[in-house]
Amino acid sequence: MVENKKNLGAQNAETLQLLEENIRNAFQDSDVKILVRNDELTIYVDKEFLLTLMEQLKTHPNFLFRTLIDVTAIDYLGEEQRFQVIYNLLSMLHNQRVRVKVSLSEGGEIPSITDIYASSDWYEREVFDMYGIKFSGHRDLRRILTDYGFRGHPLRKDFPLTGYNEVRYDEVRKRVVYEPVSLRQEFRNLDFSSPWEGVDEYEPNISNEKSEK
Repeated sequence: MVENKKNLGAQNAETLQLLEENIRNAFQDSDVKILVRNDELTIYVDKEFLLTLMEQLKTHPNFLFRTLIDVTAIDYLGEEQRFQVIYNLLSMLHNQRVRVKVSLSEGGEIPSITDIYASSDWYEREVFDMYGIKFSGHRDLRRILTDYGFRGHPLRKDFPLTGYNEVRYDEVRKRVVYEPVSLRQEFRNLDFSSPWEGVDEYEPNISNEKSEK
């Protein structure tokens, strides 16, 4: 068991190592990958094993991650496994945090965890609304942030910056109307890089996190 109750507030290398060992021992017969970086522990798991993993993380006395902080996603446009769904969990008893990541291809479905974490209901609806990722087993999977009849999913990287429709109040009809986007001027894609400076020197070094599994 992760014995870090004496040092509440300190998620350090020692407690993370104990947590990592407990997770590896609990799931040694499963295809679970663990990455510890920047004092954060991330678990990579296939969607077929997601429900088993989440159930154990919530109920096993060595973990007790009973609080689901949020659910979000990342769009890796152009990759075979285009989307990555991310779950952030908190164990208040052990004062530990863990992140679970699941990759899936476009059009694929991922199991809903609403039967394990009831609070994931609206989180999964947000991910569906913003990314179009479907959660199998969700009882009410519909949009929650955008309006009825909204076209597309705004956080996908291939979603146009202008969107497809615009909303305005029509004084003649005395109601809100939806119309195709009409730009008052040509859309401009501004380039803020300076021609007098080396581009490579100032571009951020973005590492492919998925390659470190």
